[in-house]
Amino acid sequence: MVKIKIVFLHIICITVLTAFTQVGGILWLIAVFTSLKLKKKKRYIFPIIYLIFNLLIIPPIASIFGREKLPVFDKNLKPVNIVYPLLFRNYVTKNLYIVLHKSANNLSKKQIQITYLDANFPFFKGFPLLPHRSHNDGKKIDISFMYKDIKGQSTNKKPSYSGYGAYVKTANHSVKNCIKRGYWQYDFPKHLTFRIDKSIQFNKTATRAIIKEFLTHTLTEKIFIEPYLKKDLHLTSSKIRFHGCKAVRHDDHIHLQIK
Repeated sequence: MVKIKIVFLHIICITVLTAFTQVGGILWLIAVFTSLKLKKKKRYIFPIIYLIFNLLIIPPIASIFGREKLPVFDKNLKPVNIVYPLLFRNYVTKNLYIVLHKSANNLSKKQIQITYLDANFPFFKGFPLLPHRSHNDGKKIDISFMYKDIKGQSTNKKPSYSGYGAYVKTANHSVKNCIKRGYWQYDFPKHLTFRIDKSIQFNKTATRAIIKEFLTHTLTEKIFIEPYLKKDLHLTSSKIRFHGCKAVRHDDHIHLQIK
């Protein structure tokens, strides 16, 4: 009975790690067999193996299969927090990698940095990156809005720890319409904030500059933000679209998608 419980716990760990990191389940199995071989506890072996694969082994293998790991400590292009790269959620196609780096370099001249959220996993087209509906081919990435601090100065701090769920407006037409039609998930990211810093305010100028920069690239196919924000930011490109009610609201981040 004890062995059955242990096997069941291993299955749960493998399932959860695979769902949220893609490769974590395999790394758990490697840690299990390694700990048995070395007669060491998994709580020591697993973090070591996980970090070694995260930093040294997975990136070059993913590159062979057409995905590049986005930088973690770059000054002009970096994650909102370390969680995204730790969970292997910062991989993109080589073309998107080029677009992001060129955009980051151009925006740095305006003292604007690109901070990213969820991108894609390292391998396999079609593998879902939960809870997203479309981040499964390496061609999509979520980019954080830019903000101002209490003094009105531009800052890289975000109002929520996750980067999601801190909406520019807590209510707008598209949100009311989608929820009224039964799409309960549309407003769900507000539960993933982990904190809200109300002293940090939306920076229209810097956010508009980021979107305008993305629009200069011919590879850019779609950009998703809420319709009212497109109007407020005085953006007219047909590439900026409403994402529909089956997704989640986009007045907390930019969704960039290339061809």
